[in-house]
Amino acid sequence: MGLFGKLFEKKECAICGGEIGLLGNRKLEDGNMCKACASKLSPWFDERRHSTVEQIESQLAYREANKADVGAFCATLSLGEATKVLIDENAGRFMVTSARNYSEANPDVLKLSDITGCTFDIDEDVDEITRFDENGESVSCDPPRFKHSYNFFVTVRVNNPYFDDMRFKVNSRRVEIEELRGSEISANSGGVNLVIGALPSANAFNPEIDVEYRMYRDMCESIVAILLENRQSAREEIEAASAPKTALTCPYCGATTMPTATNCCEFCGGALGA
Repeated sequence: MGLFGKLFEKKECAICGGEIGLLGNRKLEDGNMCKACASKLSPWFDERRHSTVEQIESQLAYREANKADVGAFCATLSLGEATKVLIDENAGRFMVTSARNYSEANPDVLKLSDITGCTFDIDEDVDEITRFDENGESVSCDPPRFKHSYNFFVTVRVNNPYFDDMRFKVNSRRVEIEELRGSEISANSGGVNLVIGALPSANAFNPEIDVEYRMYRDMCESIVAILLENRQSAREEIEAASAPKTALTCPYCGATTMPTATNCCEFCGGALGA
């Protein structure tokens, strides 16, 4: 079969068994998958081409079970702007999503105790602002002007069988700051040139002067701090629950009892205190 024939050869999805359209094939290590099945995978998963059919089937089973976790999720804390970190403090779980319809998007619901780390970074692009001279050619301004553009990202590293981290943009639009760069600013007063001050050099430029920049930087710091704090609390609760219990004397009925899961007497139900 020639190249043209291979291009239009019908393929079957190894997951659902359906026929794959001309532009709908998603290659696996040992088979093919249709784009409908691929859309059900976690948005944080990026190892499809190196995954076997069996591994994909395992992840899709996990994603199907995740729907129940989404349905039971009750956000008590919302962090971020377009993409949000939602935390269910009562259940010790969180998810990261930009979707409005959670049941349709099926965002991964993870345990706070599964967080292994959390950091943020700021991406910067610098472009010179030019003007057109009398010949219609693009030339530098005098003094030179530059536009600094920033995006703010948080990365949550997790213990999950299908992905290791979740990196998402915090700001909904780029933060842009204009900079003048050059020698000295001068003015003329009564025929005398007065030096007012020096324009900042590239090394001296500080984006902290911008209110929006500081807002998103603070937002990133807050998300990282809150996630790590909740991670620590969740882990401490797990450790406390798994700690060996000691027999106590019930102050109500006087029986020697092992505290129940709610720290009550197993005989009379009285609260045993801290």
